[in-house]
Amino acid sequence: MLRTLCGWLLYKVCGWTKEVSVSHPKKYIICLAPHTSNWDFVLGQLYSHADGVKINFLMKKEWFFFPLGALFRRLGGIPVNRQKKGSMTDALAETAQQSEVFRLCVTPEGTRKSNPEWKKGFYYIALKAGLPILLYGVDYERKLIQCTKVVVPTGDIDREMAEIKEYFKNFKGKHPEQFAV
Repeated sequence: MLRTLCGWLLYKVCGWTKEVSVSHPKKYIICLAPHTSNWDFVLGQLYSHADGVKINFLMKKEWFFFPLGALFRRLGGIPVNRQKKGSMTDALAETAQQSEVFRLCVTPEGTRKSNPEWKKGFYYIALKAGLPILLYGVDYERKLIQCTKVVVPTGDIDREMAEIKEYFKNFKGKHPEQFAV
């Protein structure tokens, strides 16, 4: 029922389409860009529910207040304390290695504002856990959700981050002026 409702809202009512041509193994990281609006969260939830797949996501801890905290956790939210220095990447990589199924969506900009210095935590989680990175682009202009490329990290972060950013260069966020590769 929820799956049907979300699919109807996303594809029929809102008019979005999807182009997903890569396989999805049991464990992976989604690198999602551009992230320029809180509407990206709503879009992502509609998409994952329409596909019937629970995908965890990172979100700043400030959003996890009562009663939203319980809702975000139920939807797959993992609170991030951006002030605390520690290795969340190590913890998530270890969780991924120990889990039978692991799906994590990360927005590499780390903010909804223009930020050409993308966070690299998603890359290190994938590298440490031996996971592929599925590149998901959201284009509000074309109302398209697209995933046609997978990056398997080798440790050559400069080359592979450039390759990842290149993939997203033509996607238009809800607020395109707030997106930079």
